[in-house]
Amino acid sequence: MSIKLRDLIKTVRGCKTAAEERAQVAKECAAIRTAIKEDDIDSRQRNVAKLLYIHMLGYPTQFGQMECLKLIVSPSYSDKRIGYLGLMLLLDEKQEVLLLGTNCMRNDLLSPNQFVVGISLCALGNVCSQAMARDIAPDVEKLLSNTNPYIRKKAALCAIRILRKVPDLIENYMPKIKQLLSERNHGVILTALTLIIEMVPQFVRILKTLVHSGYLPEHDVSGITDPFLQVKLLRLLRILGQHDPEASDTMNDMLAQVATNTEGSKNVGNAILYECVQTIMSIDSENGLKVMAINILGRFLLNRDNNIRYVALNTLSKVVNTDIQAVQRHRNTIVECLKDPDVSIRCRALDLIYSLVNETNIRVLVRELLNFLLISDSQFKPELVAKLCIVTEKYAPTKRWQVDTILRVMLIAGNFIPDEVPSNLIQLISSNPDLSSYAVQKLYLSLVSESSQQPLCQVGLWCIGEYGDLLVADKSQLPKEEDGLAITVSEAQVIDLIDSILKNASTNQTTRQYALTSLIKLSSRFSQSSLNRIKNMIDNFKININLELQQRACEYSSLFGLDLKSSILDRMPAIEKPEESPAQKAQPHQQNNNHNHQSISNNNHQQQQQQEPFGTLLSELNSPSTPVPTQNQQQQQSTMSLLEDIFGAPPTPQSNNSNQQQPMRSPPTNSNNNGGYGGASLLDLMGDTLSPTSSSSPAPLSAAPQSLVFPVYQKHGLNISYDCSKPNADQVNLTQVVMLVTNTLASPITNLSVKAAVPQYLKIQLLPPSGTTVPPNNSGEVTQIVKVLNTLQGQKPILLRLKLDFTVNGENISEIADTPLPSQF
Repeated sequence: MSIKLRDLIKTVRGCKTAAEERAQVAKECAAIRTAIKEDDIDSRQRNVAKLLYIHMLGYPTQFGQMECLKLIVSPSYSDKRIGYLGLMLLLDEKQEVLLLGTNCMRNDLLSPNQFVVGISLCALGNVCSQAMARDIAPDVEKLLSNTNPYIRKKAALCAIRILRKVPDLIENYMPKIKQLLSERNHGVILTALTLIIEMVPQFVRILKTLVHSGYLPEHDVSGITDPFLQVKLLRLLRILGQHDPEASDTMNDMLAQVATNTEGSKNVGNAILYECVQTIMSIDSENGLKVMAINILGRFLLNRDNNIRYVALNTLSKVVNTDIQAVQRHRNTIVECLKDPDVSIRCRALDLIYSLVNETNIRVLVRELLNFLLISDSQFKPELVAKLCIVTEKYAPTKRWQVDTILRVMLIAGNFIPDEVPSNLIQLISSNPDLSSYAVQKLYLSLVSESSQQPLCQVGLWCIGEYGDLLVADKSQLPKEEDGLAITVSEAQVIDLIDSILKNASTNQTTRQYALTSLIKLSSRFSQSSLNRIKNMIDNFKININLELQQRACEYSSLFGLDLKSSILDRMPAIEKPEESPAQKAQPHQQNNNHNHQSISNNNHQQQQQQEPFGTLLSELNSPSTPVPTQNQQQQQSTMSLLEDIFGAPPTPQSNNSNQQQPMRSPPTNSNNNGGYGGASLLDLMGDTLSPTSSSSPAPLSAAPQSLVFPVYQKHGLNISYDCSKPNADQVNLTQVVMLVTNTLASPITNLSVKAAVPQYLKIQLLPPSGTTVPPNNSGEVTQIVKVLNTLQGQKPILLRLKLDFTVNGENISEIADTPLPSQF
């Protein structure tokens, strides 16, 4: 005979190891199976109770499902109670065994015992399927009119399950709801409100009466009358008042009274105040009422309870755009949250601070964020650095302050720097010539003090290579810098610094590439006395085990004997940022900011890989296959390409084929190619200086078509449209497509990723999107620009295949969308 439930619990808790526990559970399950096989009626209830405990421990208990049904049909209430409990825990709506108990549960709904009816309704409200819901709906509808408030309450909760499974039955329950709202029993009213939230009717008059009238002392909780009912009412008000100015106007006075009269010293009052704030910010309320709601959240930030502070920060992040000035008043309190030991509160405060940064407080808030960067955990540093650089770039009072701030960020963050940060800093320095001398001096001093941080070394080596002559120039005759920065540096000191970086064990191969390129650049900027040392340092890498470094050393050494060295190694032109759409400029905090700077590479094979990264996706859309060149042909083409890079393209007779076009040059996606130092070889360095020009005759110009917007994808709540235009009237074969992405669902679409592929006759450049989260209810949009070059303009249309990956309500979705552009493009 099996032991009692109390003895089983005591035995399991006394087990020393997991194996001992499994053995004890297996032994008890065997005893229960034996009792089931012998149809031991006396121990059935106790066995099911023990199976529920074993189920809670995580062990399989499917063999006891039929025992639950046997207990349900028993006339004893104690048997039914255990049976229904087992039914709710051990079964679900997908199991066919549940259908066997449908008739028994319907019979229990007609029982004269209110508790039997209650447990039957409770079980149906938890596990009934769609078919069962249709069968029991008439019985539940009758029970909503029962004279017993206990049964009416249970029936209302069961009706919620029925309406969720069969929404078309809502009309049958509408008349019953009116009766439930006239009840005096708070339990019935509470369940009725829960049911009404599913149905969302208009009943503002009843809500007003409930808010202004008092209730019996038996519903008092910590001095507040029925806070559970008040919270339900406020949630329902939030639903009714959204996008309804008239309904919102009738609620304003009521919400103001709740916000001012509710005591916030206890959690009960804070719960009501929080729901009141959510309602105020969700409906079309008055501005003064919104300020009052934000002030309530500001008081929450001073609470000692971390849960309340987290809720306040989370809510402020959602409503900051509603009234940013009201939130700014609590800026100091929000900044103090960065020092909280709870990591979740620090993260919420950090997200909120980014939204508060503007031109007037940029210096103060960046100083606080830098202090937070010093103590932040390593997993938060990359995102923190990226956002710091975003706000610094947008609101920097001066370019010099921006350079100082980013350098300070890089020094603090070390190797936790995202790839786009060094790229953006190089772009900033190259596009502002007045910053060159100041930036190279600051970077030199930074490298002298700290040369183990690879992103900092890469930016410093790039600047030293480009502006090394400014670094070693005599500054005694120059006007004094704003902060007195005018250091004296010799050529030998600069070369010593580069040599120490090359010999440092922590220096990675990419940084060594930067160092070699910096040395060859300095050979055209430093005096003749430094050339021998520079050449020897480069020659040392001719036998390096790393092929990239070996190739660079060999190519750079060959430059010392060329007359064209000075022109080849001239300063690079200003690096331009990729184009931004108006939506990207309007949403700077949501940008990826992965500025893919213009490379100086001219390798045609590498360009083809960058421009057609997903070409294999369009195998069926590609034009008829062309013969694959043999290895000898490929080598010959490669040799000719290298010769053209050095000496320019040979003159060729003009062709009548107007379809021959130069391939579009897209920026490299590898952000380590900052200005070409990290990823360009010698032949790449000379590519832009002496790039070949197209020898084909120009196509006749035609009037550029007007911009055209049309939908291309509508599914899972995600809507994508194309805004097509010709950005350059002189280049008719270039088309710009702006993808406009919106969301019709009530919840946001996250982790949006769009990849594009085209046939072989098209060249594509896909710029970064404005964000990866699409706001709900068409409240915002995400944009992404695609530039397409059609080498067969007028002969073949532009075909785009999109590979979409996104998440909707926790479900990952992947889709393919094929859409040709209109013939005029």
